[in-house]
Amino acid sequence: MSSTPTQALLGILDQYQPQRLLCISGDPIPAVAAYIEQHPQCALFETHQVPLADELANQRYDMAIVADQLEKLDKRQGVELLAGLRNLSVSRMAVLVELEQAPDWQASDFYGLAMQRDARFEKDQRCLTLFTYDLAEYKTVPDWLNAKYWANPENFDRYWW
Repeated sequence: MSSTPTQALLGILDQYQPQRLLCISGDPIPAVAAYIEQHPQCALFETHQVPLADELANQRYDMAIVADQLEKLDKRQGVELLAGLRNLSVSRMAVLVELEQAPDWQASDFYGLAMQRDARFEKDQRCLTLFTYDLAEYKTVPDWLNAKYWANPENFDRYWW
């Protein structure tokens, strides 16, 4: 278990090894700086502007990191940002948010955006929560979702309906 947000984000970055990384944050993210130093081939795109500028919004990235943003945005802008990234731009995303400073947000809002809570970090009266999204782990395939249960292979080439 990671003891700091930087360690948690570095673990995520090391696990997925993104080649195109989008960071949306008001301040530089130490974990991203450390990752880029170790992986100079990674293309880093940084912004603090929400909504995203067209040249950033209309691209695909391996991963996005959002930090220190949702506390400053109204909830609708935040939902549009996260859902837009999830639906159009990335397959993986990490969001650091101080829920106490974002009173309109609840953990269930992130679950509704198909995210899961990975960790909580408490230090000096601050509590950051790390939520992540990974399309490949979003939903496990149920046992019944295969040809054995929905098709009738014994009738193939026998009947035409």
